[in-house]
Amino acid sequence: MGRLALLLFTACLSVTAMAADAIKSDRQEKFGDTTVHYNTFNSTYLTPEVAKAAELTRSKNQGVINISVLKDGKPQMAQVSGTVKDLTSQSVTLNFKQVTEQGAIYYIAQYPVPQQETRTFQIKVQTGDNINTINFNQELFPGE
Repeated sequence: MGRLALLLFTACLSVTAMAADAIKSDRQEKFGDTTVHYNTFNSTYLTPEVAKAAELTRSKNQGVINISVLKDGKPQMAQVSGTVKDLTSQSVTLNFKQVTEQGAIYYIAQYPVPQQETRTFQIKVQTGDNINTINFNQELFPGE
């Protein structure tokens, strides 16, 4: 499973097939001593082995969003939820699952990418009594 964390992290940092949000190129938000890293990419960037280990579907029409929460630089457990909306305001609930590996905690969810378009993501991250919200837009492209 350690390879899964490394490959997911690498995919999050290196995938350029889905354009990065022009405003927040570092793909992170800070809330006091808590930092939330987020990224989204097409599921075809995962190897079949990594997708199977993470119980994700590899498809040119499936995106993946990856969230990690750090407190004082160390992985932090959280409750993560969210939605993704298309330009017509149709919303899809993101069902995050926690992936815990040696020294890492990730929250991943999949969503459909039927066509090229800009989507609006709203992610809620709860750590203890604190609930923080991240909103970002991203242009998405179906994979090949």
